[in-house]
Amino acid sequence: MNVSFDFDGSVALVTGASGALGSAVCEAFADAGATVAAADVVEPDDEDALLDAGEGIQFYQGDFTDEESVERVVSEVVEDHGGLDYLANVAGTWRGGTPIEETDADTFDFLFDVNLKTTFLASKHALPHLREGGEGDDRGGAIVSVSARSSLEGGEGDGLYRASKAGVRLLTETLAEENSGEVRANAVMPSVIDTPANREMMPDADHETWVAPADIATTVLALCSDATSVTSGAAVPVYGEA
Repeated sequence: MNVSFDFDGSVALVTGASGALGSAVCEAFADAGATVAAADVVEPDDEDALLDAGEGIQFYQGDFTDEESVERVVSEVVEDHGGLDYLANVAGTWRGGTPIEETDADTFDFLFDVNLKTTFLASKHALPHLREGGEGDDRGGAIVSVSARSSLEGGEGDGLYRASKAGVRLLTETLAEENSGEVRANAVMPSVIDTPANREMMPDADHETWVAPADIATTVLALCSDATSVTSGAAVPVYGEA
């Protein structure tokens, strides 16, 4: 069964847009007719960027761990495009390899800043515009954030990553409660995403069981669409075959 979406006339802000998953979400929204505001601290011409900014996708440089930067980018997006309908909180990263007692505090700050603070700040500043964007629209405004399967339990060596992603999940539930009937908020929970960086890090793993960024992007769009108009506060597994 082929699945298609129609987001013509809507505006979607995607954080972490230069990464593998963020760029896939940008492309999916653009292919569905949305105007995409692609935000990242890494610009598209950087050698590590995977975003192909072009028709339907406009890049906004900003550090989403910094509140002034977030406020500026959101204001620019609304001014440029007349509003905001959807927010995809994709910005995130992984660090691990050591037990808690051997992990320095800078790693804690880094993971909670990139994984959780970005979600908090983007949601905080997007919400007033998402409420306005949802008026008169059956879909309403929507936020979709990226948590992780590993956030459901503790584990060895990457406890801080798991904790930060659990925070994303709980923040999502809070956003759903506080904005019930106005803005929907849901999370997706990937297992291992099939990205070039992950393949380089785990060359001997069974990559066929990993989930493709494009498939996760489809779920993100589904959670913004009419198909899930009564779904809010959910944490949706996107595990692939892992």
